[in-house]
Amino acid sequence: MRVLVIVPTYNESENILKLIPEILANTNEKYDFNILVIDDNSPDGTANLIKNLNDPKVHLIEREKKLGLGTAYVLGFKYAIENKFDVVYEMDADFSHDPKYLPQFLQKIEEGYDLVVGSRYINGVSVLNWPIGRLVLSFYANMYTRWITGLKVKDTTAGFVCYKVAALKKINLDNVKSNGYSFQIEMKYKFYKKNLKICEIPILFVDRRAGSSKMSRKVVYEAMFMVWKLKFRSIFNKL
Repeated sequence: MRVLVIVPTYNESENILKLIPEILANTNEKYDFNILVIDDNSPDGTANLIKNLNDPKVHLIEREKKLGLGTAYVLGFKYAIENKFDVVYEMDADFSHDPKYLPQFLQKIEEGYDLVVGSRYINGVSVLNWPIGRLVLSFYANMYTRWITGLKVKDTTAGFVCYKVAALKKINLDNVKSNGYSFQIEMKYKFYKKNLKICEIPILFVDRRAGSSKMSRKVVYEAMFMVWKLKFRSIFNKL
């Protein structure tokens, strides 16, 4: 099975070279792991570190400026489809998503699921080192999203996820409208409305080891309003 892990980066020089070998360590006779780093012109030289690796399993797309999480992942999905990968992951570069969980996602894919979500909220709350304000915001944002959209996913904003590429082909990627963390909600909702099979597995989310968070007030507001847009676009069959 050909596996692609997409890692968007902006100023992740402190993390990326430590993360790559931990991801590739999951390669075995059954799973062929590859990495696609999508770098938004990081001033700290993240892209140059990838180039100097010269590893055929590590691919790089450089963009001219900071263009956002959603557009990075859509670009990565199209890369996975064009290059005939079987499975594609979304994964942060900051070690909040632990590579040790990667094989567990694939077990669920092999059971027939189309989208596997690494969930912080399937067994209570599994988050370390977050300020209480951010934790409360995240928890209630998920409740708010489920209430409006009807999604049966506990962690609708989760960013550690795995897609079957055959299922991704059923989604109109050019019609993805969100670009911040609301992108995570939109993709899950699109899979839900297509009646594709979704499941969650428990993970422990640990706040980043190094670097700074990309969370902002703008990102929060985008997510708040995006769920209503999704709801109304679904009513008029424009998803």
